[in-house]
Amino acid sequence: MTHRLQVMYKIPESVLVVIYTQDLRVLLLERADRPGFWQSVTGSKDAPDEPLENTAHREVLEETGIDTRSGRLTDWNHTIEYEIYPYWRSRYAPGVTRNRERWFGLELASAGEVVLAPREHLNYLWLDFREAALRCFSPSNSEAILELPRRALAPTSPV
Repeated sequence: MTHRLQVMYKIPESVLVVIYTQDLRVLLLERADRPGFWQSVTGSKDAPDEPLENTAHREVLEETGIDTRSGRLTDWNHTIEYEIYPYWRSRYAPGVTRNRERWFGLELASAGEVVLAPREHLNYLWLDFREAALRCFSPSNSEAILELPRRALAPTSPV
């Protein structure tokens, strides 16, 4: 009898969730697999047909312990495509080098305690949005954070 090990690859479609307060303080997480790399909540779909809103809800809860229903989650209706950093390409099927990412915002009443997923993150910080943008290792994450003043004031409907 032959057993085949099924390899589960990440789906190259993900979300970025900028978590922030009304005074534009932004939550950043330090990656466990790359100490010194700070970012917003990110994560890939678990299944090809998973709605991106569900991915956003799930990833925020998994990475921070925050239930998005405690704030206002909005779809920023903005999708980018970027080249996957070589360091992380082994998580994807052979030949996959690009990822599509949808941006969301989660406004919270205040900057509170965060329960980190220890296998994913080492530390967290609440920073002014400008300082948070400078701290991010990813240029697109910095760009999303710098859009926060415009996005936070824009009339949107929660997802």
